[in-house]
Order: sequence, then C-alpha cells, then structure tokens
Amino acid sequence: MTLLRSGVAWLLGLFYLSYFALVGVYIIFLPKMLTLAGYTPAQVGAIFAAAPLMRFLLPFLFRRLGGVHHRTYLGALLAVFVAALLFFPALNHFAALFLANLLYGAAMGVILPYVDTIALQTIDKERYGRVRLWGSMGFMAIALWLGRVLETPEQSLAYLAVLALATLLSGWFLARYDRPDTPTTDGASGHLSLMRHWAFWVSAFFLQVSFGGFYNFFTIYETAHGISLETTSWLWSFGVLCEIAMLYWQGPLLRRNLQTLIEFSVATTALRWAMLWLWPDSLWVAFAAQSLHAFNFALYYTAAIAYVYTLYSQKKLAQQFFLGITFGLGGAVGALVAGWIYDWKPDALFLFEAIVALMAWGMMRIHRLRKARHGA
Repeated sequence: MTLLRSGVAWLLGLFYLSYFALVGVYIIFLPKMLTLAGYTPAQVGAIFAAAPLMRFLLPFLFRRLGGVHHRTYLGALLAVFVAALLFFPALNHFAALFLANLLYGAAMGVILPYVDTIALQTIDKERYGRVRLWGSMGFMAIALWLGRVLETPEQSLAYLAVLALATLLSGWFLARYDRPDTPTTDGASGHLSLMRHWAFWVSAFFLQVSFGGFYNFFTIYETAHGISLETTSWLWSFGVLCEIAMLYWQGPLLRRNLQTLIEFSVATTALRWAMLWLWPDSLWVAFAAQSLHAFNFALYYTAAIAYVYTLYSQKKLAQQFFLGITFGLGGAVGALVAGWIYDWKPDALFLFEAIVALMAWGMMRIHRLRKARHGA
C-alpha cells in the first residue's frame, strides 16, 4: 500500500506540474501573443472569457446527467490536446479561436477537479499539499522560462500543445487509480444540493471575486505607485514561493478543523487587500502582503477542496462546482468589477476587495452557525 501511494503521488506530481505549466502558458503569455497577432484588447477579453464561462456552466449540466464519469474525464483529456492543436489553424480567425477556447475551457474544467478527487481518494489530505506544490513549481518555471525566450504567437502555441500532451499522458495513467463515488458515513449529503450549504458557496464565490483586482491589476497598481516592473515581478514570484512553502508544510494544519482553517484564510485575505490599500507605496508592505498568499491561496484551496470532499458523496461533481463557482463565475465577475472600479477610482480598488473578502468571511461564519444549529 505504501509503494502504491508513493507511485500515485509521483504520478500526481507529474500531472500537476504539466497541468499548471499549461495554465501558465495560457494565462500569462497567450493574451500578449494574441495582441501581437493583431487582436484588439476587447477581442482578447472575449476569447479569454470563454474558459471561465464553461467552468461555471458545466457542473450544472453534469448534475442533470448524473455526475462526472470516467469516460467524461478521459474525453476531457483528449479534448484539451485537440483544442491546443486547433489553436494553430484558428490563430488568425476570431470565431474559430473563440470556439477552440470554449472546448479548451470545458475540458480543463473537468480535468482538475477529477484529479483532485483521485488525489484525495488515494493519498491523505495532509500529503496532498506536498504533491500539489509541483503545480506551483511548474507554473513558476514556465513563467520564468518563457519570459526569456518567447517571441512569437506560434511559439506559445507550440508550448501549449506539448504541455497539453504531457497533461493528457499523465492524466491518462492516473485514470487507473480512479474509484467511483460512494455514499459516505460522515454526514455527507447524497444529493448535491447547493442550497443545503449555500453560505459556504457564497463565501467561496465572494473570496474569488476579491481576487479580481489582484490577478488583473496588481502589476498595474504597483507600478503606478512607483514600484518598478522588475520588482513587481519579484513580488509575484515571492507570493508563489510562499505558496509552495505552505503546500509543503501544511500537513499538520490540515488535521485541525477545516472550517476554522478556511475562516482564517479568508480573514487574512481581507487583511492582505487592506494592507495594499492603506500603504500602496510601501515595498515592504507589498512583500508582507504577498507572504499572505501562503494562507489566502495555498491553505485555503487545500482546506476548501478537502472540506467539499466531506460535504457530498458526489465528490467529483462537488469539486466541479467548487471550481466553477470560484475560478469560473467568481473569477469572471471579479475581473469585470475590478476593471470598473479601477477605471472609476484606482486607489479604491483594494479597499473594495477587502470589503468583499470580509463578506466572504461573514458568509463562512453564517455557514458555521447553520451547521451548528441545523446540521445543514
């Protein structure tokens, strides 16, 4: 059993490395490459709205179809690679590229929650972080490498295709360790009802909305306040390093109450955005705020998916909903609202994000009270 878990862990690590390196190419470099190919910012925005839209919509379809099945997962692995190949002929055709992104977003939205469930089925949650950190390393490595060598849109698509193939192969081998969802005896509800735990889902949505300003405007915000672009890139890298450190050492923390960990992570997110609002010109405060990424992303994400795993017996579908509601709907709404606020009053951006994060914390407190009173 120990050898089996060790083998699965290495295969999971390879998958996360490939998957998040693929994500890095897609979100860090492909938008810039599309502008070099002649697309307007509005067109780029429309193209990259396709993936989060599909992440949000698909779980509702899967719930109607009775869940996410083994064949669906294998089909999604193939679809990611096919979509990456379709980007080549579609590069100079907006409609074709938009459709390829719909396929890409749908497939990517299926794969990660499914593999996260396999991970939680085969290795304990304390060990999950040490496996998942390979994804952070892949994301950071591809960012540093392509930042030095990337010159043309075709080059970015070549990296996308190679990493999609690596994701396909590692994910395919992982399929042998998949186990069907079975009812649990820990109080998980058999029917996947979002309303049963509505406050938790609203909290998860609000938290990701609060990240809209960070993911889309942090570089612009910092450089506007006198911090150089090179130093800002180090701020990004420092945040990822803190994330990796937390993923490696968080195991003992995950033996504690998962709800408490989630509440703490959300509260420190509000603190992080408040720091950026109060001291926008301070480099030291910016680094201190970035250090909180260890809690706001690494600890929160691991604790949240482990918590969702305990809430529902339809575990794969539940993870689909978590990805769709957070990085899908929350990411799209967060980016849109952050753009409006930054255009209206740039210095108020992170004040708004802090308030939204506090709302997310409040929703988690409501969730705790409802569980205590009604077992909901």
